[in-house]
Amino acid sequence: MAEANPTVDVAAESKKAKKKAEKKAEKAKAKADAQAASGAADQAAPEEDVSKGLYGDKPIIRSTERPGRKFTRVEELSEALADQTVLVRARLHTSRLTGKYGFVVLRQQCCTVQGVMSKGDKISKQMLKFATSVPKESIVDAIGVIRTVDKPVTSCTQQNVELHVQEFFTVSKAEPRLPLQIDDASRAETEEDGAGPKVNQDTRLDNRIIDLRTTTNQAVFRMQAGVVHLFKEHLTKERFVEIQTPHIISAASEGGANVFTVSYFDRKAYLAQSPQLYKQMAICGDFERVFCVGPVFRAEDSNTHRHLTEFVGLDLEMAFNEHYHEAVDVIGNLFVTLFKGLRDRFGSEIETVSKQFPCEPFQFLEPSLRMEWPEALTLLRENGVEMGEEEDLSTPNEKLLGRLVKEKYGTDFFILDKFPLAVRPFYTMPDPSNPKSSNSYDMFMRGEEILSGAQRIHDAALLTERAQLHGIELEKIKGYIDAFRYGAPPHAGGGIGLERVLMLYLGLKNIRKTSLFPRDPSRLTP
Repeated sequence: MAEANPTVDVAAESKKAKKKAEKKAEKAKAKADAQAASGAADQAAPEEDVSKGLYGDKPIIRSTERPGRKFTRVEELSEALADQTVLVRARLHTSRLTGKYGFVVLRQQCCTVQGVMSKGDKISKQMLKFATSVPKESIVDAIGVIRTVDKPVTSCTQQNVELHVQEFFTVSKAEPRLPLQIDDASRAETEEDGAGPKVNQDTRLDNRIIDLRTTTNQAVFRMQAGVVHLFKEHLTKERFVEIQTPHIISAASEGGANVFTVSYFDRKAYLAQSPQLYKQMAICGDFERVFCVGPVFRAEDSNTHRHLTEFVGLDLEMAFNEHYHEAVDVIGNLFVTLFKGLRDRFGSEIETVSKQFPCEPFQFLEPSLRMEWPEALTLLRENGVEMGEEEDLSTPNEKLLGRLVKEKYGTDFFILDKFPLAVRPFYTMPDPSNPKSSNSYDMFMRGEEILSGAQRIHDAALLTERAQLHGIELEKIKGYIDAFRYGAPPHAGGGIGLERVLMLYLGLKNIRKTSLFPRDPSRLTP
């Protein structure tokens, strides 16, 4: 016989549930009353903003006044300014709020400093909240006292001091959502994928204005300016004259097909592939030694790591007395000056770049190593390369030769002389002792061509003959040939690609990293 179920006391259970509900309601009412009382108290007596007037958004600067305030640069912030009050204008790199403390990192070009705010008699919680909620990349003015620190602030360039902020104003606010983060764009190439996102090349170039703000790019383009300065400085000391040549011309300057055609009123014109012809004309005009810095255009459909359709050319040309090696000596010395100048004047910039893109320091000899074509050919053949005597160097063979030279001579830079005549332009002087050779030379950095040059033909009859052999219409270069009919000194020179120099010196692997706004077959903006 089954055991009977115990009888459930429904009334007792109902009474218990009712009491529980009443107790819960009382607690909810008490909590609501407390919140209401707190809100009323806050409304009745809001916390005083002791920092009122010491932070906020400045109106747009419309140049209505010039009070003459003294701004201190971030790079100048050091122990020498300890306990002094300074005014700094910089970008807000990062910010965070931790309890009663607010931390900001202010960035000005390559330099950064940590700013600190702590809630107290002069800093309100409202100011802390404002300062740490300003969007990254906004431009701000910060006034504060420089204090030395017990431990270096390793995340900033100014490691021995911090700025104890007293006033904080926005000058120009960035939008809250950025197309890329500076920290991501600055991440070291060697960091593992899990360390954080990295920004690819196209995203960088599509948002180049923000990408250029990274300390690496700031360093790269300061070094680029340094190369131009060193180039001009050295050649000016060597009695060269800077000239300006036209970039819209009537015929292809290199005699080839890789030229941009433009409409020039009722006829066609071309963008100059080189200032070559005009440098030579200047020599014929008795300038003796000339150089120029300007844009060069190449309509080559080459989407490689080292080609651009527009780049900056560093070109030089000089008359010589006896032998074209006088020019080779000058150019070789020029490169030594460039390498030494970058090493000695831009040490901190090189260090900045190498943190993101590690590379072995550039090595060179003084005087520069010089080889002739047969020696280079022998070196390549000894290492398995099958190559004809009149065949030009392919890109893989260039790189291999660079490695072999580095192993044998311990230099990343060398000069290769006496190229085959068949692979050089029509205006190159043939070698009088070898009809297959020419008085021409290339120079290489880390196994890539950085300069191409030669002794130029300075005799009108020989120049005409060589142009015809290359199939060039004489009428189109008549003005050029005529320049040599009235007495022309023997001369030689070469052209250097500015962006390529820096790419190879720093080992950056892609020329777009050293072009401010690069142009290639697939990129015409920004």
